[in-house]
Amino acid sequence: MSQHPWLWIGFHLFVFAMLAIDLGVFHRKAHVVSFRESLTWTVVWITLALLFNFGIWHFRGEQPALEFLTGYLIEYSLSMDNVFVFALLFSYFGVPQEYRHRVLFWGVLGALVMRAIMIGLGAALIAKFAWIIWIFGGFLILTGIKMLVKRDEEIHPERNPVVRLFKRFVPMTPDYQGQSFIVRQAGRWLATPLLLVLVLVEVSDLIFAVDSIPAIFAVTRDPFIVYTSNVFAILGLRSLYFVLGGVIDKFHLLKLGLGVVLVFVGVKMLLGHTAWKIPTAASLVVIALVLGASIGLSLLFPKKVAPAH
Repeated sequence: MSQHPWLWIGFHLFVFAMLAIDLGVFHRKAHVVSFRESLTWTVVWITLALLFNFGIWHFRGEQPALEFLTGYLIEYSLSMDNVFVFALLFSYFGVPQEYRHRVLFWGVLGALVMRAIMIGLGAALIAKFAWIIWIFGGFLILTGIKMLVKRDEEIHPERNPVVRLFKRFVPMTPDYQGQSFIVRQAGRWLATPLLLVLVLVEVSDLIFAVDSIPAIFAVTRDPFIVYTSNVFAILGLRSLYFVLGGVIDKFHLLKLGLGVVLVFVGVKMLLGHTAWKIPTAASLVVIALVLGASIGLSLLFPKKVAPAH
């Protein structure tokens, strides 16, 4: 099924149509995205992903459907880590609320291209060098352990080498110029701070993709399922940010849960060709329980805030 070109063409036409409706109809004018609007879009994207999953089950059967659902859950949960970074970047650079959707919209388009390239390379490498699965599995375990150990590590945008290089080599206006990424002033084309934030959003997604894409290859080797589950997770990321952006800090144990998930997925990948292979259905249950527990415990046991002096 995944080899049929019409499937890929049809899926991309659907994605581009949805993005066109999003930008051309609902967000034609820059505005502050309300919680109600973002929650509605979050439900829409999750519903579309589940309907797509039902289509896979109907046409291909239970196992591919389980693979898509597990992959989607992994990618969607790992994308929550992106929300932490987006919230920090928008706050640090003082991006006006009404322009944040525009940054995330174009960030998503860039992410789709990068993910497609990385998934294609990953699938080609696995097909040619089967032993690379062991490298992916070990990498996921190490990444998960690092996330467990350094889950409270702070991010400092001002130390980011991308920021330094951008400011050094790209002429930039001192202030935001509406929703423009570039403007022409005194005969020169200048970048605006909004373009710098967009570049940082793209770089952060590229970094997260290095973790998330090997993770889904532990569930399935079907490029179509790998790609479509990634796409649905990314498309829902923008609305997820506006839903969780203001309360994401309350889920202080989420990174702990994500670290456990990465370690588990890495182990699943390493056991994939042994007698101890972990079934996809069992993986789905474990991942859902770990994420649910990390979110639930975060709310039951709020992080203590140090008293101000």
